[in-house]
Amino acid sequence: MFGALDTLFSTTGIKPKDIGILVVNCSLFNPTPSLSSMMVNKYKLRGNIKSFNLGGMGCSAGVIAIDLAKDMLQVQRNTYAVVVSTENITQNWYFGNKKSMLIPNCLFRVGGSAVLLSNKSVDRSRAKYQLVHVVRTHRGSDDKAFRCVYQEQDDNGKTGVSLSKDLMAIAGGALKTNITTLGPLVLPISEQLLFFCTLIAKKLFKKSIKPYIPDFKLAFDHFCIHAGGRAVIDELEKNLQLSPTHVEASRMTLHRFGNTSSSSIWYELAYIEGKERVRKGHRVWQIAFGSGFKCNSAVWKALRTVKPAAHSPWSDCIDKYPVELVM
Repeated sequence: MFGALDTLFSTTGIKPKDIGILVVNCSLFNPTPSLSSMMVNKYKLRGNIKSFNLGGMGCSAGVIAIDLAKDMLQVQRNTYAVVVSTENITQNWYFGNKKSMLIPNCLFRVGGSAVLLSNKSVDRSRAKYQLVHVVRTHRGSDDKAFRCVYQEQDDNGKTGVSLSKDLMAIAGGALKTNITTLGPLVLPISEQLLFFCTLIAKKLFKKSIKPYIPDFKLAFDHFCIHAGGRAVIDELEKNLQLSPTHVEASRMTLHRFGNTSSSSIWYELAYIEGKERVRKGHRVWQIAFGSGFKCNSAVWKALRTVKPAAHSPWSDCIDKYPVELVM
């Protein structure tokens, strides 16, 4: 967490006192004082900083934190916002034997990222990306969706996070709702017409017509799908009709770092940058799922051709990837 911030300040040249907004998200580890207060104390951030600490919001909280920072930048003029996404599973390791609660022990790893956002016009020339859209979907009103990722105690009183067998079906429903909102914002008119014509025909002829899945490859150049597990990546690759190259960043991030929760989408973007694939004008779709149940999307537009960062988490191994995975 502090290492990510140290790198951010040294790379950008921004002084800690220049930060006006701080948003920190960590789902399972929420000490007192909060993580955001720890950062204020360590870096001696200014006394009037707008700081927020988001907890318990799952793997999609990174996009939520970006959305909050965006809203704050709209009312706090001429300032910087820092978003720190991290996860610490040490104190939440499950020591029991219930299978549905053992899965997170196998998937989750410690990770973190720090992102600098600005609303200063002078920063446009050196900025990497522009935030274009954020679309958030919350299915918490449905009991099955609410409990599909749930922290509880097993029969022996051991605390852990239980993953439901309905998780993939619920994630698929949340994704459908999310892209229904996102589609009109990003898809070309031709794809929108095909989608709505098929929808109308399906209502007229009942179930005789399959729903049309828009081609999101026409809207985005790069996909950062939350590395929640192989099944999650497989399902989105299939449903969105993506190629292996489109999901390469997600699979390699899962292989190298595991599921780092809300920060995984930033490890994936760093992978794409490390491969020197981001060109000026390219659009990036970050999509993440989280407990609650939530599906959140962020769309970024590259303002310039992005070169690999010197302090990237991939800098010591990017040439070894992609690796062949046994499916």
